[in-house]
Amino acid sequence: MMISVPRGDGAQSQTVKATLGLRELVLDGEFSPGERVPEIGLAKRLGVSRTPLRLALSTLAHEGLLEPLPGGGFVVRAFTLRDVTDAIELRGVLEGTAARLAAERLESVDELEPLVDAVTDLELVLDQLSPESLVSYVELNDVFHAALVRLAKSSTLARAISVNAALPFAAPGALLSSHASLRRSREILIVAQYQHRALVDAVGARHGARAEEVAREHARLAQLNLELVLEDRGTLARVGAPLLRAI
Repeated sequence: MMISVPRGDGAQSQTVKATLGLRELVLDGEFSPGERVPEIGLAKRLGVSRTPLRLALSTLAHEGLLEPLPGGGFVVRAFTLRDVTDAIELRGVLEGTAARLAAERLESVDELEPLVDAVTDLELVLDQLSPESLVSYVELNDVFHAALVRLAKSSTLARAISVNAALPFAAPGALLSSHASLRRSREILIVAQYQHRALVDAVGARHGARAEEVAREHARLAQLNLELVLEDRGTLARVGAPLLRAI
């Protein structure tokens, strides 16, 4: 199978490129659940160097798609649909709390600058969305969510969100690769971008309850995305059907 992954410049883009490509291989069922991921040759196959590949392997392990072995290396995990939906629901609770705390603890509108910048850059990418620009969208989406968590000013909550991101498909960008093949991808991303802007407005206005509500709805959009993936056989094959086991 030939892997077509978006091209990007710089170390960060190379890491995202490696992550998207490796995730595609895993979710396509190139490696069976319980099978060790053969690292030799993967870097060349994905068109990246060894360092981005190692970071990609660690990222997928953090997402819960891979499991590290005591002696080194990784094996592919299997999980249930219920695992995925529960993880997404929990992410909504945690990020909703982060948004509420961010609104309540905001000391200056200047603190919103990272969120505003990320939203502006996401808007530009969304205007010219393509499989190639999906790398930039993933990067900027991660920047937005990380900035929101920092605004909560809670190391305890940040650790909880980090742990949650290690659950199957719970990370904010875990299902974004599906937009390369989903017919309704742009529609979903437009709604997501509206929610990004609404979050910035709510936090900036110090409306904690509103910020929490929007953040929870934003996480539920990932659930909608998953449902659309399950309806689309072609996309389903790309984003994890071989790894799903019976509930």
